[in-house]
Amino acid sequence: MVIFMENIKLSIDGTRILDDVKLHVETGQIYGIIGPNGAGKSSTIAIILGLYVADSGKLELFGETVGRPSIETKRCIGVLPERAGFYHWMNACDYLTWYAGLYGGLKRSIPELLARVGLAGVEMRPIGQFSQGMCQRLALARALVHSPRLLILDEPTSGLDPRGRREIHDLLLYLSREQGVSILLSTHLLDDVDRLCDRIGIIHQGRTVLEGSLSELLNSQDTGNDFRLRMETAPDHTILPKEARLQASIGGWWHLHLPAGTDPADMWRRLMDHGWRIQEIRAEADRLEGLYINMTHTAGSAGSEETI
Repeated sequence: MVIFMENIKLSIDGTRILDDVKLHVETGQIYGIIGPNGAGKSSTIAIILGLYVADSGKLELFGETVGRPSIETKRCIGVLPERAGFYHWMNACDYLTWYAGLYGGLKRSIPELLARVGLAGVEMRPIGQFSQGMCQRLALARALVHSPRLLILDEPTSGLDPRGRREIHDLLLYLSREQGVSILLSTHLLDDVDRLCDRIGIIHQGRTVLEGSLSELLNSQDTGNDFRLRMETAPDHTILPKEARLQASIGGWWHLHLPAGTDPADMWRRLMDHGWRIQEIRAEADRLEGLYINMTHTAGSAGSEETI
C-alpha cells in the first residue's frame, strides 16, 4: 500500500484540526480526497509530506511506518500545490532542469514532458508570458519531472478550459493505468472525481466520514434527487413528503430535494394538481454530488485548514 493512514489526530496552537482521519491508497490507484473548505484536507496532505507531524495515529508510506518522511521517501513523491509559484524570468526548460536538480537530476526529456502536459514548443519561452492555464500545466510537469511513484495534486485542473481539463484527465489516467503511479487528488470539482477516481475519502470537520470504492459507494447509497424549479408564485409546501427540503432562491427559482424512493415524474403531477405553477425543472445534482452533500450537511467546520 502506498499510503496507509489510520486514526490521525492533529492540533495546532491548541486547536484540534484533525480528529480521526483515515486514508488508504493502493499502487496505481487514483484516490479523491474531498470535503468542505476548512475540513482538514490540506492538513492531511501536509502530514503525508512531513510538513506536520501527527499527534497520534499511524502513517505508512510505501509500506514503511513514518512520523516524518525521509528524504528518500520524499523523492518518490511529486506535488502540485493549489498555488504554484515560479521564477517568471526563467524559461520552462531552465526552470524544469533546475527543479529536477533538487531530486538528483532529470529522469526524462523536458520536451517530451512538456508535450505530455500540452506545452509542446514552449521550452524557451519565459514563464512570465504563460497564461494561468499554461502555468497549471507547467506545475504538473514540475511534479512529474523526477518520475515519482506517488503524485499529490491539489486542484490540478484549476484555470484550464474544458479541452485542457480533458487532456489532463487523460494524462492522469495514463499515469495510473499504464505506469502504476498512485495519485492522491484533492479537488472541489466533483466532475474530476467522478471521471478519475477509483476510491474516495470524504473529510468533514477533521474526520473521515466516508471512505471506499467510488463505484460501490454510489451503487450502495440512494441519497435522493435535487432539482431547481422556476415557479410563478411561492408554492404550498404542505403536499411535499416529510423528508423533502424546499428552499427559495432568486429570480423565481426554488431548490427542491426529493428523498430516496420518490418518483420525480409522479411528484410533478401531484404538485401541479395541487396548484404549483411550475415553469421549468432542472436536475441539479448527480449521484456523487448528492452523496457529498448528504455526508457534509452539518453546519460549521473544525477550525481553519492550513495552506501548503
